[in-house]
Amino acid sequence: MFVFAMHIMEGFLPAMFCVIWFLLCIPFWIKGVRELTKLVHEKRNTLILLGAAGGFCFVLSALKLPSVTGSCSHPTGVGLGAILFGPWIMSVIGSIVLLFQALLLAHGGLTTLGANSFSMAIVGSFVAYGVYKGSRHLGFPLWLSVFLAAALGDLLTYVTTAMQLAWAFPDPMSGFAGSSAKFMGIFAVTQIPLAVSEGLLTALIMIYLVKYSRSELDEIGLLRQGQVA
Repeated sequence: MFVFAMHIMEGFLPAMFCVIWFLLCIPFWIKGVRELTKLVHEKRNTLILLGAAGGFCFVLSALKLPSVTGSCSHPTGVGLGAILFGPWIMSVIGSIVLLFQALLLAHGGLTTLGANSFSMAIVGSFVAYGVYKGSRHLGFPLWLSVFLAAALGDLLTYVTTAMQLAWAFPDPMSGFAGSSAKFMGIFAVTQIPLAVSEGLLTALIMIYLVKYSRSELDEIGLLRQGQVA
């Protein structure tokens, strides 16, 4: 069994898969840059909040925690930014975070940046945003919606990484399905409690923001009449 963290390490994926995942990220990055540019020009008061969301993602996703299965797990931190600014912008911010981690911390890699960005910055962000919007539509309270969004965004990031690895390294006997189960099994013991912890932390931060940064949240449209509970 391979030993790795959720950030697929430099040189681990075959070149073809590095190219495929990088190309798949490009449309999300283009749309995300456009949305980010629009935000910077139209809602400059939210830039501090945007920086805080990026910092939160950097710190959480840089925390590598040993797994009892011989690998490492860590939070992702993309849920907060996806909820605040949408998945397109967070796909760009999350990818920038991964780039700096690869350059400064040797966490992940440049050749695997596309694969890591797709799993964490794109899938994680879109899952978190979709869960948050769906939960609010169903009438869930704000704290619970944020908790579910961050926790499930974290978990689906790891599921995506496991599938990426299984596609690149199918099991000789059971193929893609068997390899996916093996890779997901590496993280399962530690990642579920980590996802719950990330969900709780993100919910607490959102409660703090609602209390002390209401004007910025109003400006980005997160808080509307009857949407605070």
